[in-house]
Amino acid sequence: MADNPTRLLRNAAATLITLSGISHLAGLWFLDLSTNTLLSALFGAVYLYIGLGLFGRSRFTLFLAMVIPAGGVSLLLQYTPVETMSALALLRIAASVLVIVFSAIVLWNVRNDASV
Repeated sequence: MADNPTRLLRNAAATLITLSGISHLAGLWFLDLSTNTLLSALFGAVYLYIGLGLFGRSRFTLFLAMVIPAGGVSLLLQYTPVETMSALALLRIAASVLVIVFSAIVLWNVRNDASV
């Protein structure tokens, strides 16, 4: 895991998912309190935990960084038409897709490393 590009991608994924989690939680202060806002804040809390884990060395966190954002994006796309999404929602989707791609690349690169 000492490979510099792998570490750089992992840190980029960790930073992106942490910022996305903060933006989800910030919705509690800026949006009307509703079920959608609370669900978004719940995803934000999970994203923050995953972001903290990505700053470490665990492969399980890499797996979670692919599965949880994919579930969040699929839920969002299932219930909200793309035409009605705000710029912030589209930015969150783009960040989630980048996190998924970065985590998949890192997981592929560390597949033969010794486990933690």
